[in-house]
Amino acid sequence: MKKVGFFRSIQLKFSIIYILLLLLAMQVIGSFFMTELRKELEENFTKSITDRMELLSYNLEQAFNRDDTVDDNEGLSLEEEVQQIVNEININNAETSIQVISNQGKILGTNDPDKLGEVGNRTANLIVENALNVNSFEPKPMIDKKTGERIYVQAVPLYDDTGESLVGVIYVEALIQSVYDQLAEINQIFIRGSILAISVSAIIGILVARTITKPIKEMRKQALTMAKGDFTQKVNIYGKDEIGQLAESFNDLNGRLKHSYATIEEERRKLSSVLSNMSDGVIAVDNVGSITLMNEAAGRLMKQNPDDLIGDMIIDVLQLEDRIVDITELQDSGSIIIDFSEDDEPFLLRANFSTVSDDEEEITGFIAVLSDVTEQERVEQERRDFVSNVSHELRTPLTTMKSYLEALSDGAWQDKEIAPKFLSVTQNETDRMIRMVNDLLQLSKMDSDEYPLMKERTEFISFFHHVIDRLEMNIPEHIAFIRDLPKRGGYYVWIDKDKITQVLDNIISNAIKYSPEGGQIRLKVENKRHYLLISVQDQGIGIAYDKLEKIFERFYRADRARTRKLGGTGLGLAITKELIEVHHGKIWAKSKEGKGTTISFTLPLMNQKRRERK
Repeated sequence: MKKVGFFRSIQLKFSIIYILLLLLAMQVIGSFFMTELRKELEENFTKSITDRMELLSYNLEQAFNRDDTVDDNEGLSLEEEVQQIVNEININNAETSIQVISNQGKILGTNDPDKLGEVGNRTANLIVENALNVNSFEPKPMIDKKTGERIYVQAVPLYDDTGESLVGVIYVEALIQSVYDQLAEINQIFIRGSILAISVSAIIGILVARTITKPIKEMRKQALTMAKGDFTQKVNIYGKDEIGQLAESFNDLNGRLKHSYATIEEERRKLSSVLSNMSDGVIAVDNVGSITLMNEAAGRLMKQNPDDLIGDMIIDVLQLEDRIVDITELQDSGSIIIDFSEDDEPFLLRANFSTVSDDEEEITGFIAVLSDVTEQERVEQERRDFVSNVSHELRTPLTTMKSYLEALSDGAWQDKEIAPKFLSVTQNETDRMIRMVNDLLQLSKMDSDEYPLMKERTEFISFFHHVIDRLEMNIPEHIAFIRDLPKRGGYYVWIDKDKITQVLDNIISNAIKYSPEGGQIRLKVENKRHYLLISVQDQGIGIAYDKLEKIFERFYRADRARTRKLGGTGLGLAITKELIEVHHGKIWAKSKEGKGTTISFTLPLMNQKRRERK
């Protein structure tokens, strides 16, 4: 955040408010002072004029009322006596003009040298005429049209002895402009004093404002520091006033935020570690379905970079358009299985949805937890298939046995030819079920790691010859074994002889079952340096390419009718695969329809040092 300039700072605002308040106070005081001063000066001026006019009017009234026959007039005419009285009047203001006018409007005397020539003439002054006609005139300031200056005009009536008849008027024009000039000078002095006071006050205001804004600036600086996650600094406390208390509260807040931030950061690291190391994928979305968070596991499951999916809609990412129309439906969707399988590669995801709510129980988003359930679904399907196959395999011999036993119960046991056949079939089916149960028990023990191996050092070539010899004694005459084994021995393996014997019996027995008349079974061993490659090749009907990998599954039969006829349980190659893998070997099959099948497996060779120790 950039620094706040002085002209936008609170310091300037404080100063402006301070100066405006001062200006307002000075304006009120100045206005009141100048108004009262003007009134006082005007009153003094008018009072001075009025007092002089009262004395002048008294003398003039005496002159107007004096009898011309009396010798007291000393032979002076009325005009001369009036002029004498006017000249003798003491007027402080030299710019005061006085005219004495008779009731006929004749100017009898004046103290204005410029207007002496008008004495004896009739006046044309409207104010005088108005005063003569109305017998009154309200004195007031006026503007002199010639000079443009303010003058005080007064018309004082003169009465006879009775006080009823108007004998004349005293017309006064006093220059009052000096009063207003004096007011203007005083106003200028007041303005200069105000400017000086405002300047000093502005400086003081800025200094005072700084004492207020300095702690605020420090708190702002500390707030910016706290926003960056640094809680180590404290705000200085300059007093015990409200700002000082605010600084104390700010430091307390800083401590609390430091503790809260540390707690949140610790929880964030824990959550980040959990999300990063989870095998399940986690996707967080907002209330409109836009992805806001996705961990690496979710990215691996979706086979995309998590950062590239931020902001995308979860309905599109999880391909839920056909199941969910509106994002709010996720609230009730619970768990959903999503099929992302491609071609022959199955890939199933389970998505569990939960809502995220605020304090007011308003939904603010959703959390989706993704799990790869491909293997789980495969195992579950195998379990269902296994149960179905076991049920089917047991039902067939049990149904056969039931049918034959019912026939024997109905009297067939008395038939010496049929009864032995029925009993023989029943016995064969019983033996078949016993073999199946034994095979299932063996697989169950191997699955639960309860099938111990008694391994020992074994020379494999001689061991293989022994197994072949035992089986060769019981094979049909129309089938021949071809031994493709190394001439010399010395190939030692670490095996459980009984278990590998069972492996060889299962593989060779299957080759015998599926070999045609006159067919050959090739038994081959090759030294591949670190392991032995053992293969059994027949010339039977073969297996289709798309079914080749399935022959090692439990209860799978390439030819169900033929296998059931030959008494197979469908578990032999499944057991064989388990036994080879616990010996750290591998087993596989190659086949072409109509040209036979080759079953191959490997066994690790014992190294030279180990053989020498043995």
